[in-house]
Amino acid sequence: MSSFVARHGLWSDEQRRLAAELPKRWEAEGVELVRFSFADQHGILRGKTLVVAEAVKALETGVAITTTLFAKDTSHRTVFPVFSTGGGFNMPEMQGAADAIMVADPGTAKRLPWAPHTAWLLCDTYFHNGSPVPFDTRRLYRNVLAKLAATGHQFFAGLEVEFHVFKLMDPKLRPEHAAAPGLPGEPPAVELLAQGYQYLTEQRYDLIDPVCELIRRDIMALGLPLRSLEVEFGPSQVEFTFAASTGLSPADDMVLFRSAVKQICRRHGYHATFMCRPKLPNIMSSGWHLHQSLIAADGSNAFVATDGADLSPIGRHYLAGLLAHGRGAAALSTPTINGYKRYRPNSLAPDRVLWGRDNRGAMIRLIGGAGDPATHLENRIGEPAANPYLYFASQIIAGMDGMARKLEPPPSADMPYDTPAETLPHMLEEALAALRADTALSEGLGAGFVEYFCRLKEAEIARFNLEVSDWEHREYFEIF
Repeated sequence: MSSFVARHGLWSDEQRRLAAELPKRWEAEGVELVRFSFADQHGILRGKTLVVAEAVKALETGVAITTTLFAKDTSHRTVFPVFSTGGGFNMPEMQGAADAIMVADPGTAKRLPWAPHTAWLLCDTYFHNGSPVPFDTRRLYRNVLAKLAATGHQFFAGLEVEFHVFKLMDPKLRPEHAAAPGLPGEPPAVELLAQGYQYLTEQRYDLIDPVCELIRRDIMALGLPLRSLEVEFGPSQVEFTFAASTGLSPADDMVLFRSAVKQICRRHGYHATFMCRPKLPNIMSSGWHLHQSLIAADGSNAFVATDGADLSPIGRHYLAGLLAHGRGAAALSTPTINGYKRYRPNSLAPDRVLWGRDNRGAMIRLIGGAGDPATHLENRIGEPAANPYLYFASQIIAGMDGMARKLEPPPSADMPYDTPAETLPHMLEEALAALRADTALSEGLGAGFVEYFCRLKEAEIARFNLEVSDWEHREYFEIF
Protein backbone atom coordinates (compact mmCIF):
# COMPACT_ATOMS: atom_id res chain seq x y z
CA MET A 1 0.00 0.00 0.00
CA SER A 2 1.17 3.55 -0.71
CA SER A 3 2.09 5.83 2.18
CA PHE A 4 -0.22 8.52 3.57
CA VAL A 5 1.82 11.23 1.86
CA ALA A 6 1.85 9.48 -1.52
CA ARG A 7 -1.78 8.39 -1.32
CA HIS A 8 -2.99 11.94 -0.90
CA GLY A 9 -0.32 13.70 -2.99
CA LEU A 10 0.84 15.94 -0.16
CA TRP A 11 4.40 16.68 -1.28
CA SER A 12 5.80 18.53 -4.27
CA ASP A 13 8.64 17.02 -6.30
CA GLU A 14 11.11 19.21 -4.39
CA GLN A 15 9.75 18.03 -1.03
CA ARG A 16 10.08 14.39 -2.12
CA ARG A 17 13.68 15.03 -3.13
CA LEU A 18 14.51 16.68 0.19
CA ALA A 19 12.79 13.92 2.16
CA ALA A 20 14.84 11.28 0.36
CA GLU A 21 18.05 13.02 1.47
CA LEU A 22 17.12 13.28 5.16
CA PRO A 23 18.03 9.75 6.37
CA LYS A 24 21.65 10.08 5.15
CA ARG A 25 21.85 13.62 6.45
CA TRP A 26 20.64 12.58 9.91
CA GLU A 27 23.09 9.69 9.97
CA ALA A 28 25.97 12.00 9.09
CA GLU A 29 24.93 14.50 11.77
CA GLY A 30 24.59 11.84 14.45
CA VAL A 31 20.87 12.49 14.91
CA GLU A 32 19.14 10.12 17.32
CA LEU A 33 15.85 11.95 17.93
CA VAL A 34 13.56 13.96 15.65
CA ARG A 35 10.93 16.42 16.84
CA PHE A 36 7.86 16.61 14.59
CA SER A 37 6.16 19.94 15.41
CA PHE A 38 3.31 22.10 14.19
CA ALA A 39 2.37 25.64 15.15
CA ASP A 40 -0.99 25.63 16.88
CA GLN A 41 -3.64 28.36 16.75
CA HIS A 42 -1.60 30.49 19.16
CA GLY A 43 1.66 30.05 17.23
CA ILE A 44 2.98 27.68 19.92
CA LEU A 45 4.90 24.59 18.76
CA ARG A 46 3.36 21.24 19.68
CA GLY A 47 4.23 17.74 18.50
CA LYS A 48 6.00 14.47 19.23
CA THR A 49 9.60 13.28 19.41
CA LEU A 50 10.54 10.04 17.61
CA VAL A 51 13.71 8.00 17.62
CA VAL A 52 15.43 8.42 14.29
CA ALA A 53 14.54 4.99 12.86
CA GLU A 54 10.84 5.67 13.44
CA ALA A 55 11.23 9.24 12.22
CA VAL A 56 12.46 7.99 8.84
CA LYS A 57 9.28 5.93 8.49
CA ALA A 58 7.11 8.80 9.71
CA LEU A 59 8.31 11.05 6.90
CA GLU A 60 5.97 9.11 4.59
CA THR A 61 3.33 7.90 7.04
CA GLY A 62 2.94 11.02 9.16
CA VAL A 63 2.62 11.27 12.94
CA ALA A 64 -0.71 11.06 14.76
CA ILE A 65 -1.78 13.80 17.17
CA THR A 66 -5.06 14.40 18.96
CA THR A 67 -7.40 16.95 17.39
CA THR A 68 -8.10 18.43 20.83
CA LEU A 69 -4.88 20.42 20.39
CA PHE A 70 -6.86 22.68 18.04
CA ALA A 71 -9.56 23.20 20.67
CA LYS A 72 -7.39 24.71 23.42
CA ASP A 73 -6.98 28.25 24.67
CA THR A 74 -3.73 29.64 26.06
CA SER A 75 -4.28 27.89 29.41
CA HIS A 76 -4.36 24.54 27.54
CA ARG A 77 -8.03 24.19 28.45
CA THR A 78 -10.18 22.44 25.83
CA VAL A 79 -12.77 25.07 24.95
CA PHE A 80 -14.94 23.09 22.54
CA PRO A 81 -17.12 20.09 23.60
CA VAL A 82 -15.08 17.52 21.69
CA PHE A 83 -17.16 14.54 22.86
CA SER A 84 -20.41 15.99 21.53
CA THR A 85 -21.76 15.38 18.02
CA GLY A 86 -19.32 16.95 15.61
CA GLY A 87 -16.85 17.61 18.41
CA GLY A 88 -18.13 21.13 18.93
CA PHE A 89 -17.09 22.07 15.38
CA ASN A 90 -19.88 20.35 13.43
CA MET A 91 -17.11 18.20 11.95
CA PRO A 92 -17.08 14.42 12.43
CA GLU A 93 -13.27 14.43 12.05
CA MET A 94 -13.03 16.42 15.31
CA GLN A 95 -15.45 14.29 17.33
CA GLY A 96 -14.34 12.19 20.28
CA ALA A 97 -10.79 13.61 20.46
CA ALA A 98 -9.95 11.76 17.25
CA ASP A 99 -6.50 11.85 15.67
CA ALA A 100 -5.12 14.11 12.97
CA ILE A 101 -1.87 13.49 11.09
CA MET A 102 1.22 15.70 11.14
CA VAL A 103 3.03 15.59 7.81
CA ALA A 104 6.55 16.98 7.81
CA ASP A 105 7.65 19.73 5.44
CA PRO A 106 11.12 18.35 4.54
CA GLY A 107 12.39 21.80 3.60
CA THR A 108 12.19 22.91 7.23
CA ALA A 109 14.52 20.19 8.62
CA LYS A 110 17.11 21.51 11.05
CA ARG A 111 19.39 20.14 13.75
CA LEU A 112 18.84 21.79 17.12
CA PRO A 113 22.22 23.07 18.40
CA TRP A 114 21.10 23.20 22.05
CA ALA A 115 19.56 19.70 22.11
CA PRO A 116 22.25 17.04 21.51
CA HIS A 117 21.55 14.57 18.70
CA THR A 118 18.13 16.13 18.00
CA ALA A 119 16.66 17.22 14.66
CA TRP A 120 13.45 19.16 14.07
CA LEU A 121 10.77 19.30 11.38
CA LEU A 122 7.86 21.70 10.97
CA CYS A 123 4.66 19.94 9.93
CA ASP A 124 1.32 20.57 8.28
CA THR A 125 -1.78 18.82 9.60
CA TYR A 126 -4.38 16.62 7.88
CA PHE A 127 -7.32 14.43 8.76
CA HIS A 128 -7.16 10.70 8.02
CA ASN A 129 -9.04 11.23 4.75
CA GLY A 130 -6.23 13.49 3.52
CA SER A 131 -8.17 16.73 3.83
CA PRO A 132 -6.37 19.63 5.53
CA VAL A 133 -7.24 20.54 9.10
CA PRO A 134 -9.05 23.89 8.56
CA PHE A 135 -7.56 25.43 11.73
CA ASP A 136 -3.94 24.99 10.58
CA THR A 137 -2.73 28.59 10.51
CA ARG A 138 0.39 27.80 8.46
CA ARG A 139 -1.81 26.47 5.65
CA LEU A 140 -4.13 29.45 5.98
CA TYR A 141 -1.16 31.77 5.50
CA ARG A 142 0.04 29.71 2.52
CA ASN A 143 -3.39 30.11 0.90
CA VAL A 144 -3.25 33.89 1.39
CA LEU A 145 0.23 33.96 -0.17
CA ALA A 146 -1.18 32.12 -3.19
CA LYS A 147 -3.87 34.78 -3.61
CA LEU A 148 -1.21 37.48 -3.46
CA ALA A 149 0.89 35.61 -6.04
CA ALA A 150 -2.10 35.74 -8.39
CA THR A 151 -1.72 39.54 -8.40
CA GLY A 152 1.91 39.14 -9.50
CA HIS A 153 3.50 39.95 -6.14
CA GLN A 154 5.37 38.30 -3.28
CA PHE A 155 5.21 39.34 0.37
CA PHE A 156 8.61 40.52 1.64
CA ALA A 157 8.89 40.77 5.43
CA GLY A 158 11.55 41.48 8.02
CA LEU A 159 11.25 40.89 11.77
CA GLU A 160 12.05 43.30 14.60
CA VAL A 161 11.22 41.52 17.86
CA GLU A 162 11.45 42.81 21.44
CA PHE A 163 11.39 40.47 24.43
CA HIS A 164 12.66 40.10 28.00
CA VAL A 165 15.28 37.77 29.45
CA PHE A 166 15.56 37.35 33.23
CA LYS A 167 17.73 35.35 35.57
CA LEU A 168 15.70 32.40 36.84
CA MET A 169 15.67 32.38 40.64
CA ASP A 170 12.87 29.94 41.44
CA PRO A 171 11.20 27.90 38.69
CA LYS A 172 8.22 27.21 41.00
CA LEU A 173 8.20 23.45 40.40
CA ARG A 174 6.88 22.31 43.75
CA PRO A 175 3.66 20.28 43.54
CA GLU A 176 1.53 23.13 44.85
CA HIS A 177 2.75 25.27 41.93
CA ALA A 178 1.58 22.83 39.27
CA ALA A 179 -0.79 23.95 36.53
CA ALA A 180 -4.22 22.66 35.58
CA PRO A 181 -6.20 23.34 32.39
CA GLY A 182 -7.80 26.74 32.80
CA LEU A 183 -5.54 27.56 35.75
CA PRO A 184 -1.90 28.01 34.68
CA GLY A 185 0.79 27.26 37.24
CA GLU A 186 2.68 29.72 39.39
CA PRO A 187 5.00 31.82 37.19
CA PRO A 188 8.73 31.61 37.94
CA ALA A 189 10.48 34.07 40.23
CA VAL A 190 13.09 36.10 38.34
CA GLU A 191 15.69 38.84 38.69
CA LEU A 192 16.88 41.44 36.21
CA LEU A 193 19.98 41.07 34.06
CA ALA A 194 20.30 44.86 33.73
CA GLN A 195 18.48 47.85 35.15
CA GLY A 196 17.57 49.34 31.80
CA TYR A 197 16.74 52.89 30.65
CA GLN A 198 20.15 53.29 28.99
CA TYR A 199 18.89 52.56 25.52
CA LEU A 200 21.62 51.28 23.17
CA THR A 201 24.46 52.02 25.58
CA GLU A 202 27.37 49.65 25.26
CA GLN A 203 27.60 49.24 29.05
CA ARG A 204 24.07 47.92 29.31
CA TYR A 205 24.60 45.67 26.30
CA ASP A 206 27.76 44.21 27.81
CA LEU A 207 25.82 43.25 30.94
CA ILE A 208 23.50 41.06 28.89
CA ASP A 209 26.08 39.97 26.32
CA PRO A 210 26.67 36.52 27.93
CA VAL A 211 22.99 35.65 27.44
CA CYS A 212 22.77 37.25 24.01
CA GLU A 213 25.81 35.24 22.95
CA LEU A 214 24.14 32.00 24.01
CA ILE A 215 21.11 32.88 21.92
CA ARG A 216 23.06 34.28 18.95
CA ARG A 217 25.27 31.21 18.58
CA ASP A 218 22.39 28.77 18.40
CA ILE A 219 20.07 31.00 16.36
CA MET A 220 22.73 31.42 13.69
CA ALA A 221 23.48 27.68 13.76
CA LEU A 222 19.80 27.16 12.92
CA GLY A 223 20.27 29.28 9.81
CA LEU A 224 17.92 32.08 10.85
CA PRO A 225 18.85 35.39 9.12
CA LEU A 226 19.86 37.33 12.24
CA ARG A 227 20.90 40.95 11.62
CA SER A 228 21.34 42.65 14.97
CA LEU A 229 21.16 42.26 18.75
CA GLU A 230 20.25 45.38 20.71
CA VAL A 231 19.66 46.34 24.31
CA GLU A 232 16.18 47.87 24.49
CA PHE A 233 14.89 50.69 26.67
CA GLY A 234 13.50 48.69 29.58
CA PRO A 235 15.21 46.53 32.22
CA SER A 236 16.26 43.09 30.89
CA GLN A 237 14.70 43.95 27.53
CA VAL A 238 16.39 43.11 24.23
CA GLU A 239 15.58 43.34 20.54
CA PHE A 240 16.63 40.97 17.77
CA THR A 241 16.16 41.88 14.11
CA PHE A 242 16.18 39.60 11.08
CA ALA A 243 16.81 40.16 7.39
CA ALA A 244 13.72 40.28 5.20
CA SER A 245 12.65 37.23 3.22
CA THR A 246 9.66 36.07 1.19
CA GLY A 247 6.83 33.58 1.50
CA LEU A 248 6.55 31.21 4.42
CA SER A 249 10.12 31.78 5.60
CA PRO A 250 9.72 34.83 7.88
CA ALA A 251 6.71 33.32 9.65
CA ASP A 252 8.40 29.93 10.06
CA ASP A 253 11.50 31.73 11.35
CA MET A 254 9.49 33.62 13.96
CA VAL A 255 7.84 30.44 15.29
CA LEU A 256 11.20 28.69 15.60
CA PHE A 257 12.95 31.77 17.01
CA ARG A 258 10.51 32.18 19.89
CA SER A 259 10.60 28.52 20.81
CA ALA A 260 14.40 28.35 20.48
CA VAL A 261 14.99 31.41 22.67
CA LYS A 262 12.83 30.05 25.48
CA GLN A 263 14.50 26.62 25.33
CA ILE A 264 18.07 27.95 25.11
CA CYS A 265 17.56 30.36 27.99
CA ARG A 266 15.90 27.83 30.27
CA ARG A 267 18.73 25.32 29.77
CA HIS A 268 21.18 27.95 31.06
CA GLY A 269 19.19 29.18 34.05
CA TYR A 270 17.36 32.11 32.44
CA HIS A 271 13.71 32.83 31.68
CA ALA A 272 12.81 34.44 28.35
CA THR A 273 9.31 35.79 27.78
CA PHE A 274 7.57 37.20 24.72
CA MET A 275 4.66 38.38 26.87
CA CYS A 276 4.00 41.99 25.93
CA ARG A 277 3.95 43.56 29.41
CA PRO A 278 5.07 41.35 32.32
CA LYS A 279 3.71 42.30 35.75
CA LEU A 280 7.06 43.25 37.24
CA PRO A 281 8.09 46.64 38.65
CA ASN A 282 9.44 49.17 36.13
CA ILE A 283 9.17 46.78 33.15
CA MET A 284 8.50 48.21 29.69
CA SER A 285 6.14 46.77 27.06
CA SER A 286 7.59 44.76 24.18
CA GLY A 287 6.44 45.11 20.58
CA TRP A 288 6.88 43.21 17.35
CA HIS A 289 7.39 45.62 14.47
CA LEU A 290 6.68 44.06 11.09
CA HIS A 291 8.60 45.50 8.14
CA GLN A 292 6.90 44.72 4.84
CA SER A 293 6.79 45.44 1.15
CA LEU A 294 5.82 43.63 -2.06
CA ILE A 295 8.15 42.20 -4.68
CA ALA A 296 6.95 42.58 -8.26
CA ALA A 297 7.22 39.88 -10.92
CA ASP A 298 10.47 41.41 -12.24
CA GLY A 299 12.05 41.23 -8.78
CA SER A 300 11.79 44.95 -8.06
CA ASN A 301 10.29 46.58 -4.98
CA ALA A 302 6.68 47.35 -5.93
CA PHE A 303 6.51 50.16 -3.35
CA VAL A 304 9.19 52.33 -4.98
CA ALA A 305 7.74 55.30 -6.84
CA THR A 306 9.12 56.42 -10.21
CA ASP A 307 7.45 59.84 -10.16
CA GLY A 308 9.19 61.37 -7.17
CA ALA A 309 6.43 60.43 -4.73
CA ASP A 310 7.05 58.67 -1.42
CA LEU A 311 5.25 55.49 -2.55
CA SER A 312 4.18 53.95 -5.82
CA PRO A 313 0.43 53.71 -6.51
CA ILE A 314 0.53 50.06 -5.36
CA GLY A 315 2.34 51.12 -2.20
CA ARG A 316 -0.23 53.82 -1.48
CA HIS A 317 -3.16 51.45 -2.03
CA TYR A 318 -1.52 48.79 0.15
CA LEU A 319 -0.89 51.34 2.93
CA ALA A 320 -4.49 52.53 2.71
CA GLY A 321 -5.65 48.92 3.04
CA LEU A 322 -3.60 48.45 6.20
CA LEU A 323 -5.26 51.54 7.65
CA ALA A 324 -8.76 50.59 6.52
CA HIS A 325 -8.44 47.27 8.34
CA GLY A 326 -6.25 48.43 11.22
CA ARG A 327 -8.92 47.86 13.86
CA GLY A 328 -10.12 44.56 12.39
CA ALA A 329 -6.59 43.16 12.16
CA ALA A 330 -5.67 44.15 15.72
CA ALA A 331 -6.94 40.87 17.20
CA LEU A 332 -4.51 38.99 14.96
CA SER A 333 -1.48 41.19 15.60
CA THR A 334 -2.30 41.58 19.31
CA PRO A 335 -4.17 38.43 20.36
CA THR A 336 -3.72 38.61 24.15
CA ILE A 337 -5.54 40.56 26.84
CA ASN A 338 -2.16 41.79 28.04
CA GLY A 339 -1.10 43.22 24.67
CA TYR A 340 -3.62 46.06 24.72
CA LYS A 341 -1.91 47.60 27.74
CA ARG A 342 0.84 48.66 25.31
CA TYR A 343 -1.36 50.97 23.22
CA ARG A 344 -0.90 54.36 24.86
CA PRO A 345 0.10 57.85 23.71
CA ASN A 346 3.67 59.16 23.74
CA SER A 347 5.09 55.70 24.36
CA LEU A 348 6.71 54.68 21.06
CA ALA A 349 3.60 52.52 20.57
CA PRO A 350 0.55 53.49 18.51
CA ASP A 351 -2.83 54.34 19.94
CA ARG A 352 -4.71 55.22 16.75
CA VAL A 353 -4.98 54.20 13.10
CA LEU A 354 -2.72 56.47 11.06
CA TRP A 355 0.63 56.57 9.28
CA GLY A 356 3.65 58.84 9.35
CA ARG A 357 6.89 59.39 7.48
CA ASP A 358 9.66 57.87 9.61
CA ASN A 359 7.56 58.46 12.73
CA ARG A 360 7.74 55.87 15.51
CA GLY A 361 4.53 57.10 17.14
CA ALA A 362 2.40 56.12 14.14
CA MET A 363 0.78 52.74 13.61
CA ILE A 364 2.36 52.53 10.13
CA ARG A 365 5.79 54.07 9.67
CA LEU A 366 6.97 54.76 6.11
CA ILE A 367 10.69 54.09 5.80
CA GLY A 368 12.46 55.28 2.66
CA GLY A 369 10.78 57.33 0.00
CA ALA A 370 11.25 58.69 -3.49
CA GLY A 371 13.66 56.51 -5.44
CA ASP A 372 14.85 54.53 -2.41
CA PRO A 373 14.97 50.83 -3.40
CA ALA A 374 14.53 49.83 0.27
CA THR A 375 11.24 51.71 0.68
CA HIS A 376 8.84 49.76 2.88
CA LEU A 377 6.20 50.01 5.60
CA GLU A 378 6.72 49.17 9.26
CA ASN A 379 3.57 48.17 11.14
CA ARG A 380 4.21 48.89 14.82
CA ILE A 381 0.94 47.45 16.11
CA GLY A 382 2.00 43.87 16.86
CA GLU A 383 2.94 42.16 20.10
CA PRO A 384 5.69 39.49 20.15
CA ALA A 385 3.21 36.80 21.29
CA ALA A 386 1.21 36.98 18.04
CA ASN A 387 0.82 33.95 15.80
CA PRO A 388 3.01 35.02 12.84
CA TYR A 389 0.93 33.19 10.25
CA LEU A 390 -2.19 35.10 11.27
CA TYR A 391 -0.35 38.42 11.71
CA PHE A 392 1.19 38.18 8.23
CA ALA A 393 -2.03 36.94 6.63
CA SER A 394 -3.96 39.89 8.06
CA GLN A 395 -1.46 42.33 6.53
CA ILE A 396 -1.65 40.77 3.08
CA ILE A 397 -5.46 40.56 3.09
CA ALA A 398 -5.75 44.19 4.19
CA GLY A 399 -3.17 45.37 1.67
CA MET A 400 -4.74 43.44 -1.21
CA ASP A 401 -8.14 44.92 -0.40
CA GLY A 402 -6.61 48.37 -0.60
CA MET A 403 -5.03 47.46 -3.94
CA ALA A 404 -8.26 45.97 -5.32
CA ARG A 405 -10.33 49.03 -4.35
CA LYS A 406 -7.51 51.49 -5.17
CA LEU A 407 -7.84 53.11 -1.76
CA GLU A 408 -5.80 56.22 -1.00
CA PRO A 409 -4.26 56.94 2.42
CA PRO A 410 -4.88 60.18 4.29
CA PRO A 411 -2.04 62.70 4.71
CA SER A 412 0.94 61.72 6.84
CA ALA A 413 0.43 62.36 10.56
CA ASP A 414 3.51 64.19 11.78
CA MET A 415 2.03 64.44 15.29
CA PRO A 416 0.50 60.99 15.67
CA TYR A 417 -0.71 61.43 19.26
CA ASP A 418 -2.48 64.71 18.46
CA THR A 419 -3.90 63.96 15.01
CA PRO A 420 -7.62 63.06 15.04
CA ALA A 421 -8.02 59.47 13.85
CA GLU A 422 -9.86 56.27 14.62
CA THR A 423 -8.46 54.73 17.80
CA LEU A 424 -7.07 51.25 18.03
CA PRO A 425 -9.12 48.81 20.15
CA HIS A 426 -8.64 49.40 23.85
CA MET A 427 -9.12 45.77 24.82
CA LEU A 428 -9.30 42.32 23.24
CA GLU A 429 -13.13 42.22 23.34
CA GLU A 430 -13.27 45.35 21.20
CA ALA A 431 -10.70 43.93 18.79
CA LEU A 432 -12.67 40.69 18.34
CA ALA A 433 -15.82 42.66 17.56
CA ALA A 434 -13.89 44.66 14.97
CA LEU A 435 -12.53 41.46 13.43
CA ARG A 436 -15.99 39.90 13.17
CA ALA A 437 -17.29 43.08 11.50
CA ASP A 438 -14.45 43.24 8.96
CA THR A 439 -15.82 41.68 5.76
CA ALA A 440 -12.50 41.54 3.89
CA LEU A 441 -10.67 39.80 6.74
CA SER A 442 -13.55 37.37 7.29
CA GLU A 443 -13.57 36.47 3.60
CA GLY A 444 -9.79 36.27 3.39
CA LEU A 445 -9.37 34.08 6.48
CA GLY A 446 -12.69 32.29 6.16
CA ALA A 447 -15.75 33.17 8.25
CA GLY A 448 -15.55 29.77 9.94
CA PHE A 449 -11.97 30.35 10.99
CA VAL A 450 -12.73 33.84 12.32
CA GLU A 451 -15.57 32.50 14.46
CA TYR A 452 -13.33 29.68 15.71
CA PHE A 453 -10.53 32.11 16.61
CA CYS A 454 -12.90 34.52 18.34
CA ARG A 455 -14.46 31.73 20.39
CA LEU A 456 -11.03 30.65 21.66
CA LYS A 457 -10.13 34.20 22.63
CA GLU A 458 -13.52 34.79 24.27
CA ALA A 459 -12.89 31.76 26.46
CA GLU A 460 -9.70 33.45 27.69
CA ILE A 461 -11.59 36.70 28.32
CA ALA A 462 -14.27 34.85 30.30
CA ARG A 463 -11.63 33.29 32.56
CA PHE A 464 -9.93 36.66 32.99
CA ASN A 465 -13.20 38.34 34.00
CA LEU A 466 -13.74 35.80 36.79
CA GLU A 467 -10.39 36.63 38.41
CA VAL A 468 -10.21 39.21 41.20
CA SER A 469 -7.31 41.50 40.32
CA ASP A 470 -4.88 43.31 42.63
CA TRP A 471 -6.41 46.58 41.41
CA GLU A 472 -9.91 45.57 42.49
CA HIS A 473 -8.69 44.50 45.92
CA ARG A 474 -6.81 47.76 46.46
CA GLU A 475 -9.71 49.83 45.14
CA TYR A 476 -12.65 48.31 47.00
CA PHE A 477 -11.54 46.15 49.95
CA GLU A 478 -10.97 48.98 52.41
CA ILE A 479 -13.32 51.72 51.19
CA PHE A 480 -16.39 49.50 51.08
